[in-house]
Amino acid sequence: SATLRHAAFATLSAWHSFAAVLTYNLGGSMGRPQHTVCALIAQLACVVSGFSFAFGSAVKKNTAHIATAHMTSVLPRLLDSTGNQVDASRLHGKRVALYFSAGWCPMCTSFEPALSKFRDAAEAAGNPIECIYVSSDRSTGVAAKRAYEQGMLQVPFDEADELKRRHNVWAGSECFKFGFGRRSGVPALVVLGPIGNEIAFVDAERRGPKALEKWPAGGMWGPS
Repeated sequence: SATLRHAAFATLSAWHSFAAVLTYNLGGSMGRPQHTVCALIAQLACVVSGFSFAFGSAVKKNTAHIATAHMTSVLPRLLDSTGNQVDASRLHGKRVALYFSAGWCPMCTSFEPALSKFRDAAEAAGNPIECIYVSSDRSTGVAAKRAYEQGMLQVPFDEADELKRRHNVWAGSECFKFGFGRRSGVPALVVLGPIGNEIAFVDAERRGPKALEKWPAGGMWGPS
């Protein structure tokens, strides 16, 4: 990356300076050995310090870039509550979950006030949560309206099936489409770790609001 090239250039420049001091001291200051050694040690310390800083910064930035790329690869396109596409970098500094739900499902609608309260409390505590709505609604319009009302990101309606199969979560009415071997119906949340891996499963269909206690305290994604 450009950052790594910059680190390499900075390190090379520092080594050139060190070589110049070495040449000067060994070639023209043989009568002052103590000065020579001190100058060499000081210059070498600068080289090591400069390399550590430049390389550390490069690794940190490169790691953040890899995390963003990986998160983008494990998620489909993301839409905001008005249907506009958003970048996965919006998830930086937040705890992230896929929310499998449907408006026609009474268990979902009765669970959502507790979920909203949980998100508000997390926001107030400085640990914001971003929920991504994965719809089992009957139409694109209903799915978009639900995401808007709850202030959630959403996956495109026609791309939700991929996530349902991947995480083995779908509504009972979808069993003839996906099969009967699911681990849960709706509502349910799959909590994602910093690189898009699953770190917790909130089985709200079985346990209701109490299932939110399973949400881990950590798991902030990307740089804050």
